[in-house]
Amino acid sequence: MKVAVLSSGGKDSSAAIWWAQCKGWDLTHLVTMIVEGDDSWMFQIPGTSLVEKQAELCNCKWLPITTQGIQDEEITDLEMELRNLDIDGIVSGAIRSDYQKTRLERMCERLGIKSFSPLWHQSSILHMEGLVKNGFEVMITSVSSDGLSEEWLGHVLTEESLAKLKSLALKYRFNVDGEGGEYETLVIAGPHMNGVLDLCYKTHWDGVRGHLIFE
Repeated sequence: MKVAVLSSGGKDSSAAIWWAQCKGWDLTHLVTMIVEGDDSWMFQIPGTSLVEKQAELCNCKWLPITTQGIQDEEITDLEMELRNLDIDGIVSGAIRSDYQKTRLERMCERLGIKSFSPLWHQSSILHMEGLVKNGFEVMITSVSSDGLSEEWLGHVLTEESLAKLKSLALKYRFNVDGEGGEYETLVIAGPHMNGVLDLCYKTHWDGVRGHLIFE
């Protein structure tokens, strides 16, 4: 089975990469949507250019695809590029977004390939705990929720800080896995990668929300 993984560089797509590797499949590409607009209906924006380095550490190719992030157009941008790949399917880190999952499945039907979503409806807490326990080094790259302060930017989750994150999620009523956009992540090391990302960044904080600017 030849597959490409849709990867933003974050925790969910990284877990999807590892899942495909554990299946023994031929991982040919990490496919990243590079959003040039201000927002996206389906894809993460911060830190996505770093997937190129992740692909090197995963021993596969990187396919960046530019999009303006316009609703309905971004899936078309993805589909046009995937037509050029010799693959049997794509793997995504979709967890609870019906909008994302259904559009990917319809696209794959048109392309005549399979769509796999191994994390679909996985427990938020079990997902996060599993990442930390299995050695994924999950760095928080942006925050935009009450309860998440500047100190979280650039932080790599540990068992202790995950416990704190779960407590904050309960208190401020946000999704502990960031599925509602409360925070974004970048995985700098893990069981799916042969090495660690070497990063240099600055922090932008406006008093309410913030993000990392990678150099």
